[in-house]
Amino acid sequence: MNWICRHYRTGELFAVSNLNGRIAVRPAAPQEGAPGNLDLVLAPGFVDLQLNGYLGVDFNQPNELTQEEIRRVVKAQWSLGVTHFLPTVTTNSFEHMQRCMRHLAQAMNDPEIGPSLPAIHMEGPYISPEDGPRGAHPKEHARPPEWDEFQRLQEAAEGRIRLVTLSPEHPGSEAFIRRAVASGVAIAIGHTNATSEQIAGAVEAGARLSTHLGNGSHAVLPRHPNYIWDQLAADDLWASLIVDGHHLPPAVVKTMVRAKTPDKVILVTDAVSVAGLLPGAYTTLGKQVEVTEDGAVRLAGTPYLAGAALEMPKAIVNAVSFAGVEFDRAVDMASVQPASFMREHGGTAIPLHESGTWVVLRKGEDGITALLTAVEGRVVYVRE
Repeated sequence: MNWICRHYRTGELFAVSNLNGRIAVRPAAPQEGAPGNLDLVLAPGFVDLQLNGYLGVDFNQPNELTQEEIRRVVKAQWSLGVTHFLPTVTTNSFEHMQRCMRHLAQAMNDPEIGPSLPAIHMEGPYISPEDGPRGAHPKEHARPPEWDEFQRLQEAAEGRIRLVTLSPEHPGSEAFIRRAVASGVAIAIGHTNATSEQIAGAVEAGARLSTHLGNGSHAVLPRHPNYIWDQLAADDLWASLIVDGHHLPPAVVKTMVRAKTPDKVILVTDAVSVAGLLPGAYTTLGKQVEVTEDGAVRLAGTPYLAGAALEMPKAIVNAVSFAGVEFDRAVDMASVQPASFMREHGGTAIPLHESGTWVVLRKGEDGITALLTAVEGRVVYVRE
């Protein structure tokens, strides 16, 4: 079967085939572009730098996490067009995080799914203990950065931790950032109550990303200065955004994209274990939560968010709608740009179209749907 697609950026026609489990892409003649196929798009695979879990699987529950569950999440992400993602381990005790790292490192050695797991994102525990900036992370485990502890976690992860989110408000943060960057680990600022001077010091030391900018913060901030303005103004910082309509209002998304420019924005889902499940009541991270009809994850009986249920195709559609960017720019925010960031700052190669990593998408009024996904030339998903 051939899929006749338009290239997401150039509009050129391509014929895509699944040849015995390998993807084949060739230029298509104009007459091959039947009207019914013109809504198909050929795009690079999506790359999510922040995924905590999916379909009831939680990367932060090591006593319940199995290799088969990790495989289930990877395959489910393939069906969304996500070819690579960074499983994210969040704030907890050293022993708890160490077990999570070992489970994930084992999965990353699996020849089938390992190529889709290029690195681990460690979000915490070196974050603010303050209510608000700490978000849903447990207060008792928020602590200052400690290099020897990080090295032991890195050992458990077999060197796969390549992105660390921390708050530079802690003493010793700048020294930690310099050592991490020198070792090939990208540093992101997030869940922070840092001062302007501390943020500037972190950037000077090598921090290069704001993790889900505008979230993991106080509900009310000084008009200025504050840590959101400081990060928006830092030209060396990229910004990852959760564009689900709940974590950031559309006007804020538009403003942030304009301030950072589309070239410095990365779409992330920050999806938790209940993402992909039907609306209803669930337990995640030891808390009772509700997945609402409009796709929010809230602490049961409250208006407070308890994570995200966002999927990357929806993030792309929302970025177009909220920020007014073109479709190809939104796709880049979910693919080329996170891959470029990790290559430049996290010492991690995430090969996309140049290695046969593609997704065939159908654009429709109800959003975008992945029809075929290929990772490094291997077809890993075909929609029935």
